Amino acid sequence: MTTATLDPRALMAHVQNNWKTSILPALSDFIQIPAKSPAFDKNWAANGFLNEAVELAAKWARARKLAGLEVEIVRLDGLTPTLLVEVPAFGEGASDATVLMYGHLDKQPEVTGWDANKGPWKPVVENGKLYGRGAADDGYAVFGSLGALEALQAEGVAHPRCVVLIETSEESGSPHLAAYVEHLSARIGTPSLVVCLDSGAGDYERMWLCTSLRGNVTGDLRISTVTEGIHSGDASGIVPSSFRVARQILDRIEDASTGEILVDELRADVPPDRRVQAEAAAEVLGEGVHNKYPFQAGTQPMGASNVERILARTWAPTLSVTGADGLPAIADAGNVLRPETALKLSFRLAPTTEPKAAMAALTKALTGDAPSHAKVTFENVDGATGWNAPPFAPWLDAAIQESSEAFFGKPAVSLGEGGTIPLMGLLGESFPEAQFVITGVLGPGSNAHGPNEFLHLAMAERLTACVAWIVAKV
Repeated sequence: MTTATLDPRALMAHVQNNWKTSILPALSDFIQIPAKSPAFDKNWAANGFLNEAVELAAKWARARKLAGLEVEIVRLDGLTPTLLVEVPAFGEGASDATVLMYGHLDKQPEVTGWDANKGPWKPVVENGKLYGRGAADDGYAVFGSLGALEALQAEGVAHPRCVVLIETSEESGSPHLAAYVEHLSARIGTPSLVVCLDSGAGDYERMWLCTSLRGNVTGDLRISTVTEGIHSGDASGIVPSSFRVARQILDRIEDASTGEILVDELRADVPPDRRVQAEAAAEVLGEGVHNKYPFQAGTQPMGASNVERILARTWAPTLSVTGADGLPAIADAGNVLRPETALKLSFRLAPTTEPKAAMAALTKALTGDAPSHAKVTFENVDGATGWNAPPFAPWLDAAIQESSEAFFGKPAVSLGEGGTIPLMGLLGESFPEAQFVITGVLGPGSNAHGPNEFLHLAMAERLTACVAWIVAKV
């Protein structure tokens, strides 16, 4: 076979046709499956939705016109299923490298606040966007990854061996992923390049590369001062409020006026190259650094400048209280001093922070020397390692910029992300020589995990073409 050269117009035409005729219908079917991650569906095995999502993706994958294609759903006892797709090297002069392509099919819960004509399990295409839970985060990854390879082969363009690994526990912190990576290590091989389509975008006008991810620690803080509820008029002033004790304890962790985390083990210095990238991203985005968030009228963003705001969401540790128990709804609240306050705490860590050290420091700070000798526990503690990417190799940097210019008409921009993708830390340790392309479609308003989550279709098409271009350049 004579291998063809890359023709961006032909490649893009094939990608767009594939999205319209094959990928979009499959993603619409995927949205209708309430395949919630195991942390949010304790009966996931019996309910079968995760399995249904994997079966849908596998069926679609098996229909691809890819030479030597192998598709398998791998199931380890007690763990959520994983989809493994292997595509051999194709074409004359193909590299002997291996490319690992990653995504996930599990979803976040429904949440409220969807528009009247939309819903988490209802696919709606409107103004070039596909609405519904899980399409952008991250169901499109398997379709985009294989769609990129299909476009290359349709155009006769050589590419190296590719392995597509799609898990179903990512939204729960990927607790099952390490077991699958170990189990499949011989079949995965040693990747030279890792491509992950589960990241954010500063806008929809160019390719965005994620170069760092924060780690995290989560846990349940419980404070109890009495064994049962008591009339607040009788007890207040003598019995300490569990809510007030919770405030005192949180003040050990966070400066309430600035949001600064006070525990040294959660912090790390920002590397000079990441500050330079933040400055470049701030120049491109301007007020878009913070305007993408749905602020209430008059609410001001934190941070003295857009550069500092970028660094605050990508390298600074933070605390978010994401849930609470012991607090009745306002309509049901009587004059009762409650016996317990429980708070779900979500800490983001600097990318290079060691989560085990952070967990130990947080547990000591939260539970030691309790105010009023209240009963205080920090339970269900878990953590994930962050990730700081190695520098792009010259060939990869060139391929990234070429692809963004070819399919977006603008240069690519690198930026850290505030979230966590556990696989990246795992692969960074396992394959220290690998290069990484972490990118995605989660731009302004896409609202992953929230109501009206959408996939920007034009960007997804262009990003698929960019991935094809980069893989062909390995």
